Amino acid sequence: MDPQTVKTKQVILVSYANEGPVTGDHLKTRETQLNVNGCKEGEVAVQNLWISVDPYLRLLMKEVNTGLPSQNFTLGEPIVSRSVSKVVASANPEFHVGDIVLGYSQVSEYATLSGSGLTKLDAHVAPLPYCLGLLGSSGLTAYVGLIKIGEAKPGDEVFVSAAAGAVGLVVGQLAKIKGCRVVGSASSNEKVKVLKEEFGFDDAFNYKAETDWDAALTKYFPKGIDIYFENVGGHMLEAVLNHINLNARIPVCGMISQYNENWKQHYGVRNLLNLVGKCAKMQGFTVRHYLDHMDQFREEMIGYIKEGKIKYSVDVKQGIDSFLEAFNSMLGGKNIGKTLLQL
Repeated sequence: MDPQTVKTKQVILVSYANEGPVTGDHLKTRETQLNVNGCKEGEVAVQNLWISVDPYLRLLMKEVNTGLPSQNFTLGEPIVSRSVSKVVASANPEFHVGDIVLGYSQVSEYATLSGSGLTKLDAHVAPLPYCLGLLGSSGLTAYVGLIKIGEAKPGDEVFVSAAAGAVGLVVGQLAKIKGCRVVGSASSNEKVKVLKEEFGFDDAFNYKAETDWDAALTKYFPKGIDIYFENVGGHMLEAVLNHINLNARIPVCGMISQYNENWKQHYGVRNLLNLVGKCAKMQGFTVRHYLDHMDQFREEMIGYIKEGKIKYSVDVKQGIDSFLEAFNSMLGGKNIGKTLLQL
């Protein structure tokens, strides 16, 4: 087989972003070439179609690991994210040219990947972007946090922070399906309206407008909070802990309000003793430890989609050169739903 070289752009980490926003001083686009027929045994060459843009990537751009099980990105190398890709060459008998696959890839137009971490996708089951969001890691995160850790049951009072994000939208709708009352917080009046009118939240509030969060939670949760799906950390977590009920559950998905800070400047929550007095459970998790629930999750979620019980929203940016814009838009809360890069 004759070598075939293609031009490809990659997003490279050129400087650690230890604190503050990520800028062009930290991430740059580099053009290089890739021999797509140069796969070693077990590898495939892919053209990336969709790339997931997620908050946790911010932590991997720092010099020091801040607690995630993933390794931080290496200076001078492409960053990596979840992707949906098309196989363009293969030295792996499990995959053929034209297959659509899900896996982790360099944030690039083309890449060579190990076949061991890839899953074939059926584009007829659901739109491909859903495989990175609603039917992918974002949806599974919502499912595991609310159902497996939060143990949601009818009548529970559920609060979701960052409720208009990729995970929060799914959490709120799943909670309604399970018979809970759901309130979300979001960063704009537009998002509050969308949560209530399009995604079925019982109520929602703009945390930038209602800045006394203790008063807001008193108003929206007169019966207290049974489940707090934690996405933001910091002052919001502290406010919530003053309103939790006996045996409350707090699945901790992330703490996005702290991601741009050096860990020594993170806000120290002062009322953790409430967890003791309320016999509450607060548990962090990553979905990589719950992949055995994926089949059950997908079966249940596809059923909800077909029944019209679950809706989703994607915020799509075009082209590899738009990655930094997409990333900062997502981290700044300008998205509704899942942020994706389409190539």
